[in-house]
Amino acid sequence: MIRDEDLLRPEWSHHPFVQAFTSTRMGGISAPPFHSLNLGLYAGDDVETVLHNRSLLKTHLPGEPIWLKQIHGNVVSTPQTRIINSSGLIEADAAVTNIPHEVLAILTADCMPVLFSANHGEVIGAAHAGWRGLSNHVLENTIAAMLDLSSQLSPKDINVWMGPAIGPKRFEVGQDVVDAFYGHQASAPEGAFIGISNKPNKYWADLYLLARHRLSIAGVQDIEGGGFCTYDDGRFYSYRRDGLTGRFASMIWINPN
Repeated sequence: MIRDEDLLRPEWSHHPFVQAFTSTRMGGISAPPFHSLNLGLYAGDDVETVLHNRSLLKTHLPGEPIWLKQIHGNVVSTPQTRIINSSGLIEADAAVTNIPHEVLAILTADCMPVLFSANHGEVIGAAHAGWRGLSNHVLENTIAAMLDLSSQLSPKDINVWMGPAIGPKRFEVGQDVVDAFYGHQASAPEGAFIGISNKPNKYWADLYLLARHRLSIAGVQDIEGGGFCTYDDGRFYSYRRDGLTGRFASMIWINPN
């Protein structure tokens, strides 16, 4: 059973119609090393167990979530593309909607879940933002898809919450990651990559700083969240910490009732 206290409720500026939470690893039936609320079908856990965990989560939701097959890309699933591809897996790393009670879901275990809400409460988005997605503009693409759903919306009217991700003192990356942010028209703010002593071409990367930078350039002004570390916080799954592990979910939906 998933208790309310097992769920993390974002603290952010948003319209009261918009509801959201992030699951933790508590409340499910998965055995170690996935214990207990693993929601990821492709993490190595028993499929029936994961489906049961997902059914437990649905008691806190208005309907079945839109589960994405995430591939560390920058494709955004929209209501229109979901109608076109109604029978297959949704291969995307972000989703948007303006349909009430349609639940967007992002699975993570160190990458950053990012939730978006228009300040009028009529359009929402969710993105899976690891370093690959960030450097390839998954956040900017999510914002653009939201704007397509509302002609009166501008980036400054969007509120953003950055959910639990690996912290800047735990996320070790190589030169290839740094290069990804300084090529392909991407960029990185000062302090996003800190060299590691005695490890040439190795850096500590700050996902929160990188995401805030990309969002600010895109015109978003209200950016909240951050300050988590999935590696250090045992409430969450962490691939860097545990290797074989589960996935937690960040969910968002519009509830106008």
